[in-house]
Amino acid sequence: MILQIEDHNRVRTLTLNRPEALNAFNEALYDATTEALLAAAEDPTVAVVLLTGAGRAFSAGTDLTEMQARVTDPDFVPGRHGFTGLIDALSRFPKPLICAVNGVGLGIGATVLGHADLAFMSTTARLKCPFTSLGVAPEAASSYLLPQLIGRQNAAWMLLSSEWIDAAEARRMGLVFAVCEPGDLMAEARRHAEVIAARPIASLVAVKHTMVEPIRPEIAAASRRENAHFAELLGGQANADALADFTGRRGE
Repeated sequence: MILQIEDHNRVRTLTLNRPEALNAFNEALYDATTEALLAAAEDPTVAVVLLTGAGRAFSAGTDLTEMQARVTDPDFVPGRHGFTGLIDALSRFPKPLICAVNGVGLGIGATVLGHADLAFMSTTARLKCPFTSLGVAPEAASSYLLPQLIGRQNAAWMLLSSEWIDAAEARRMGLVFAVCEPGDLMAEARRHAEVIAARPIASLVAVKHTMVEPIRPEIAAASRRENAHFAELLGGQANADALADFTGRRGE
């Protein structure tokens, strides 16, 4: 099962479960996570969603083998929802979303924090937005959400440099709410989730709506700009070289 789902005290925990691939998102995982968010949004017994990863990674982002197949394989079959479906579900999700970053977070494993209402991070976790190292554009409305969340210059460094950000730096930037020792991460994230989940769901939805609704048009516009640039750059020379280098190293 590539996505584990567990309910406790009105908190639904979604655990990305491709540990052998560092929880990288292939089309199946994009679809499963999207479906889970859509279901949680409609479920009257769910007040909060908590997202984390199995094993030593939160998520290594988009599965680069599938990214290359999208460019080179004429028979590639995209998922029902895919990446854009997940981002749409995240941006529309009406209830509190909490992320527990248990390990490495690359690409969507980092940019998803722009959609989180609270984020917790292990002291041993690291984050990277690798778009310039892959010769592509930002994603997940990160070009809008990260400047809003952590300021223009912090966001510029993350998006332009493709460098790692450790937990202390993420906390200093305001990218995460709290940093925890690895053994304490899930307990601390769940404790906060359950405090929120004990409140009336209608009130939680109203609070989130009033906070997020004013920026939803900007999120959608940023996604359109990013997707257009991404489509333009995907398969270009810089991207092709980066993907070939990745798949070549993996085959060694």
